[in-house]
Amino acid sequence: MAESTGSTKARRVKGSTAAPEPTVGKTQESEAAEAAISEGEGRKKTKRSFDIAIFSGWCKGCGICAAFCPRECIAMGEDGNPVVQDADRCTGCGFCEIHCPDFAISVRARKTASSDQD
Repeated sequence: MAESTGSTKARRVKGSTAAPEPTVGKTQESEAAEAAISEGEGRKKTKRSFDIAIFSGWCKGCGICAAFCPRECIAMGEDGNPVVQDADRCTGCGFCEIHCPDFAISVRARKTASSDQD
């Protein structure tokens, strides 16, 4: 029984005398993380805008598009047909387009004018 406890102690000693990991790798990782953060701060995040088109000739007024819109961009009008209430709130998720049984809705990214035109 004395031998088994001695071998256990020997294993513990070996585990505690293991060489520490070099700190050079950690420094390089932290420098890379700091560079990525500073690079991200320099970029401006632009909000993408989307246009919602409802083809009234194809629409039967089921209301699925208004029900599925998470940003409430589409609402049901007084006549029972969907209307674009606030297209600027649209995130382009496409739920309305995907769930429309009549393929009467189209969501497309707005084309922006280039800033280098004078």
